[in-house]
Amino acid sequence: MSKLKLGTILDDRPVKIAVELPAAVHRNLLAYAEAIARESGQPAPDPAKLIAPMIQRFMATDRGFSKVKRAATNR
Repeated sequence: MSKLKLGTILDDRPVKIAVELPAAVHRNLLAYAEAIARESGQPAPDPAKLIAPMIQRFMATDRGFSKVKRAATNR
């Protein structure tokens, strides 16, 4: 079984925003939620709850963004 980049989704106080997603992205979120459920043995999380951790992970591993963020902090 593969190691997913996201694990259990923590319940955190959210900021509400509205976004439109392509249907293919929504289908992939559904599939990802099902994969998390299979690996964790817990019910599948709401696919909408996957978006924030995915963006968070993306930004945390984006070297270019880290460099820009560090440069802005050092001003």
